[in-house]
Amino acid sequence: MREKNQVVLPLELGISIPKGDFVFKLIEICEELDYTILFETYVRKWRKVNPITIFELIVYGYMTGKYSARDIENACRTDIRFMYILGSEPVPDHSTIARFQNERLTEVIEDLFYQLVMKLYEVGEIKFKNIFVDGTKIEANANRYTFVWRKAVEKNTEKLNQKAEDIIPVICERYGIAEYVSIEECYDILSRQAMLFGEQFVYGKGHHKTQLQRDIETLGTIIDKKNEYISSLRKFNGRNSYSKTDVEATFMHLKEDYMRNGQLKAAYNIQIGVESEYIIGLGAFSNRSDVGTLIPFLRRINAHTNRIIERVIADAGYESEENYAFLEGNGQESFIKPTNYKIKKNSLTDLIYDSENDRYICKDNRYLSFDYERKTTTENGYERTVKYYRTESCVGCPYRDKCYKGKKDFREIQVAQNFNEYRKKSLANITSDEGVLLRMNRSIQVEGVFGVLKQDYGFRRFLTRGKKKIETQFFLLAFAFNIRKLCNRIEKNRFNMDLFPLKSTA
Repeated sequence: MREKNQVVLPLELGISIPKGDFVFKLIEICEELDYTILFETYVRKWRKVNPITIFELIVYGYMTGKYSARDIENACRTDIRFMYILGSEPVPDHSTIARFQNERLTEVIEDLFYQLVMKLYEVGEIKFKNIFVDGTKIEANANRYTFVWRKAVEKNTEKLNQKAEDIIPVICERYGIAEYVSIEECYDILSRQAMLFGEQFVYGKGHHKTQLQRDIETLGTIIDKKNEYISSLRKFNGRNSYSKTDVEATFMHLKEDYMRNGQLKAAYNIQIGVESEYIIGLGAFSNRSDVGTLIPFLRRINAHTNRIIERVIADAGYESEENYAFLEGNGQESFIKPTNYKIKKNSLTDLIYDSENDRYICKDNRYLSFDYERKTTTENGYERTVKYYRTESCVGCPYRDKCYKGKKDFREIQVAQNFNEYRKKSLANITSDEGVLLRMNRSIQVEGVFGVLKQDYGFRRFLTRGKKKIETQFFLLAFAFNIRKLCNRIEKNRFNMDLFPLKSTA
């Protein structure tokens, strides 16, 4: 038998790693970060592996598509790049890596991520001038059939309350109890009565339950169900659904509909802000729509960077009067595409506003006069005013069928004047030459990031559960993405290029 040659690794592992590998830039950047908060999470000073080393291993794992602790542990034993990060330190086992990510990093990763963002700002890669905002829904690590629906819980709660109202008077009359007692008080009275008389409860086949035992069990079942429904209603927290295996996940429609049946899946709405192709902010939300995420998302970025980004570029899913007002109050310019942008281009029913008489004039020269106004307040406390205008009659109007589809003989419209003013400004912004350039870059940059993360990185489902843990996982992914993007831009000589130019039509 031929003897195999003994392979001896070089003392300097970096010699065997290609010169342009991401691992060198990762170590260079991570050595410059401040890990004070991370070390404060350790009570004991003695540690088997340096926490900074474990952090670098996890980030490099995310850079190479290894998201599970077992894959990273295996790479530390077989991949020379992971060995290079480890140096002379022992290989951490998968449980150590998992605990570090899910316990140590949850309160620290956001600070480390924004330290990286500020370093990119210091070298001129980020200017905090334009932020391209978009969201995507990523499936949670939850069973697809553990859904709880708010409407079902509310309906069952009504049925249970009605059942309790019907049964309490009967039981109270049977045992001479006052009818005004609650179901919990009635249950306690019967339980004490059973204990006083030495009632022996029986179970199983061939045993006859007494009326007292049956009544106590009925009340106990109602109370348990009542508490279960109360607990469920608290968990909704303004949502319409949640998953039993990941309570903070909401059931949503996903683009990755691999069963092709429109089935809702437990997921998180991940919002990111991109500038110069880098992720400069992110957040995980349980909202199914994007409109309510913009304000807390931008506030979060501002709190960590202490910077107000000049221009916010987003699609129609973020348009609302409250969002417009927030941006104006912050001194930020909005480049939000109006939801009626395409309809406005082809509209045949535009109305003319007569400001002197506060009324609208339709195409048939009929007046829609002011009728009344209504004020509403959002969850965040923003007050919105809507004015209602209506015609006296639309009978005989030649444009009646094209104007509106209502069955009434008059037309009524709702007008939010502040919202319309904000919308006009945003429309003027996005249709300007600069606005066209920014809208084109939004499609390339922020949607391109999601394309890379989902398609190239293969990240389509979270491995952890709970909002804090899944945010930690996505912060790690964004950290890894930014370092790879920096390396690519340096290699392709695209340093300090924040916008793609418009292609010439000539």
